[in-house]
Amino acid sequence: MLHLILADSELETVPLEISSDKSIGRKARKRGRRPTELILDSNYFHRPMKKLDDSERRGRPDIVHVCMLTALDSPLNHEDFLRFSVHTRQDKIIEVDPETRIPRSYNRFVGLMEQLFLTGEVPPENPLMKIEDATLPEKVKEVKPEKVVTLREDGERIRRENLFRELSRKDDLLAIVGGFPHGEFLSDVHSLSDQIIRIYPKTLEAVTAVTHIIQFYEEEHLENSLFDG
Repeated sequence: MLHLILADSELETVPLEISSDKSIGRKARKRGRRPTELILDSNYFHRPMKKLDDSERRGRPDIVHVCMLTALDSPLNHEDFLRFSVHTRQDKIIEVDPETRIPRSYNRFVGLMEQLFLTGEVPPENPLMKIEDATLPEKVKEVKPEKVVTLREDGERIRRENLFRELSRKDDLLAIVGGFPHGEFLSDVHSLSDQIIRIYPKTLEAVTAVTHIIQFYEEEHLENSLFDG
């Protein structure tokens, strides 16, 4: 089983310190929500976000959206060998059921995330996503994987067959991918990881890293069973 965590993701609601901004207030009224119930999005709130620490990397729900779409639509997920979750900069963990179908429309996805942060689970009648307060180390401890790897641009370059050495499909491999546009992990991934690895000499976007680690796992553990009939 591959457990994939999109860590330190820049997905959060509007912080209180900028919630009184007029542009945020207008959007909140239009959506019928309080300002602090809106998802922080640098596309719309770039100017007031300048007041926030780390403003240049925050407000990127689009990264979570595309990574979640990619992971859940993978053969690995369809064959029930993937567990995908999101860890945010505010130390919240979003658990995503493999059966979840994420809206391809970005605006609808943002609306879904607003509902999730507000109610704690969606959809209300049959929850497929839940959010709770938890740190990245707490999540890793919960999974109890046989191996933890983190993808970083300065990691060790290894052959893909070595990544899965001594691991079978029955073992739990946990892979950590950064859910932010640039910069460093906020969490101490070094203390959590058995290996820090890279899959390409240059920096890759989060969705590319997600795609490749899933593909590597499929090729190692699932490819034959997928096409044997």
